[in-house]
Amino acid sequence: MRALVFEEFGGPLTVREVPDPTPAPDGVVVTVGATGVCRSDWHAWSGHDPDVVLPHVPGHELAGTVAAVGARVRGWSVGDRVTAPFVCACGTCPPCREGAGQVCLRQTQPGFTHWGSFAEYVALDAADINLVALPEELSTATAAALGCRYATAFRAVTGVGRVAPGEWVLVVGCGGVGLSAVQVAVAVGARVVAVDPSPGARELAAATGAEHVLDSADGFVELAVELTGGGVHVGLDCLGSPATCEASIRALRPRGRHVQVGLLPPAQGRAVVPMELVVARELAVLGSHGMAAADYPAMLSMIAAGRLRPQDLVTRELSLDDAAEALVAVGRTPGIAVITRF
Repeated sequence: MRALVFEEFGGPLTVREVPDPTPAPDGVVVTVGATGVCRSDWHAWSGHDPDVVLPHVPGHELAGTVAAVGARVRGWSVGDRVTAPFVCACGTCPPCREGAGQVCLRQTQPGFTHWGSFAEYVALDAADINLVALPEELSTATAAALGCRYATAFRAVTGVGRVAPGEWVLVVGCGGVGLSAVQVAVAVGARVVAVDPSPGARELAAATGAEHVLDSADGFVELAVELTGGGVHVGLDCLGSPATCEASIRALRPRGRHVQVGLLPPAQGRAVVPMELVVARELAVLGSHGMAAADYPAMLSMIAAGRLRPQDLVTRELSLDDAAEALVAVGRTPGIAVITRF
């Protein structure tokens, strides 16, 4: 198969022929119809993830068609149109038994623990636990954006942040996950302040429903507190940097909730958490890591009803030959880029 491969962290990314994957007994191989270009893929290429073994094929946001099925798979057949969360859960460890497959103790992740979806085919484990059937009306390109950024934002807003109608939500970083968070928060009735240094990203955030859009260079914490009458109820750091994490916490009103969505690899420095504010204001500092396959129906039902429109956030469809340039430059062009030609 054709795949995008790198052999050193931060090194050249080349498209070449590599061996086709085979399904594990409980897994499947999927013909990739589309795969998103995500900041997490950039982290993998940059060497920020200890699970990545070289040489490596990145890619973890995917949608496609089942091409081969392992002997122990019961619920899926060749030809089924599917997606999957980027965390493939085992289904049997304590978190999985509690319904929290997104923090599975034995999780695998395409594009991290094994070769991913910047390729014509990708292997996925524990198919009966992790595959999600795609509605006919949902395009493959849109479905590919769900597996990481959109599903992660959906759970961060609705499940972890527990955003309620009328609450103020601060979204720091309006890349793919941040724009998704804006859209989801607006859909559940929240009022959104979105922050990003890029004028194009701020424009998209406003078009997606943000009530205020702020430049991150303008001392946005104080301005966000002023605009929201004393601070936001929920802050989401959707970029993942020490500065944006701390800023989200400082923008909270008493008893507010900070949700860390963007990755914070130690190589980029440790965040300073102002614990004096956490105590004095009784703040909650929470993490959000994807969304289990079992939680997809609520999101898909809102998409089917037209309350959520992830397709509006897909701004570029690329070929696999364009993927290297897009991965290196991730975050520089607003919206979600999806590879649809292999």
